[in-house]
Amino acid sequence: MNVPLDNPKPDIENFKQIILRKKEPERPPFVELHIDKEIVKEIVESKLGRKWVPPVLDDRDSQSACLMNYIECHYRLGYDFIRLTGDFRFSSGLHFVSHVREGKDTADLTRGERKWVELSAGVINSWEDFEKYPWPSLDEVDMWAMDFVSSNLPDGMGILACPTQGVFETGMNSLFGYENLAFLLYDDPELVKAVFDRVGELIYSYYQNIIGMDNLAGFFQGEDMGFRTSTLIAPEYLRKFVFPWHKKIAKLAHENDLIYILHACGNLESIMEDLIEDVGIDAKHSFEDAIMPVTEFKRIYGDRVGIMGGVDVDNLCRMEEKDLRAYVKNIIDECNKGGGYALGTGNSVTNYVPLKNFLIMLDEGLR
Repeated sequence: MNVPLDNPKPDIENFKQIILRKKEPERPPFVELHIDKEIVKEIVESKLGRKWVPPVLDDRDSQSACLMNYIECHYRLGYDFIRLTGDFRFSSGLHFVSHVREGKDTADLTRGERKWVELSAGVINSWEDFEKYPWPSLDEVDMWAMDFVSSNLPDGMGILACPTQGVFETGMNSLFGYENLAFLLYDDPELVKAVFDRVGELIYSYYQNIIGMDNLAGFFQGEDMGFRTSTLIAPEYLRKFVFPWHKKIAKLAHENDLIYILHACGNLESIMEDLIEDVGIDAKHSFEDAIMPVTEFKRIYGDRVGIMGGVDVDNLCRMEEKDLRAYVKNIIDECNKGGGYALGTGNSVTNYVPLKNFLIMLDEGLR
């Protein structure tokens, strides 16, 4: 097993050139949207021999130690970047709605409990709610973590930034609720537009504020828009209310020599042309074999957009080593052709992914 690496040589500029299909590498770089803290903790303690320090609110020493562990984990596993989410929060149903579901986390590296919000109702149901809602202020955003990571990255590493959930996800999950959004698209589309515009303006302004930060390489925005067979709302509404903001953010990135990567789960076949040709994303992240294997996506779209990840999380969890290596190798062989590909999971390294299998995936990439 080649990972963790003893002498990593990150090169974020090389990563960008590969993703933009300007070169074909001998091996693909690595990418992840997120590595669960339970996985990071296990790697830090058992593979790197470091002490895990959980972050404590208002304790910069513990937060610094935790961030240094995240940096070292990504560095030693061979990543060229850290994806860093911002301290930018939209108050949601977790705070305002009583019906929050809880469930036991049964993963080997468990976090105890998981919580999620019911999507039947939200905090904005009317224009009165819109006016009363406590919209976040950029003046209140704590940039300390972003500055700390930027100042402590190993030479050659970069940051791919993401302030919060995307325009659509924030509107659906935190503000409207999915069922309520579906009704409002017909009952009051102007309210829907007003909310998405306010969210889009805030997210765009956040990105504007970090332009010029040391080691910033691009934006890696999360924005789930689909489920297994379709988009969550009709494509016409995404084109009208959501895509204009992604187009502005992509333009901002490109004007400043940054890349724009979009993470979006679900079946997006009906809107891929919009994302590539109109929005102008540089790369697409999130793949599931049951929807479209990443190798098929490469065949259809690979000459026009970069491809991130694609190792199906279910396969990563269940396959034995021999089958997993063959599966990963086939993805690399098919997707690495012509550049534009980075190896990683189809979604993220969840705490129920066996650590051994995660490292096997990376090891196969290094081979």
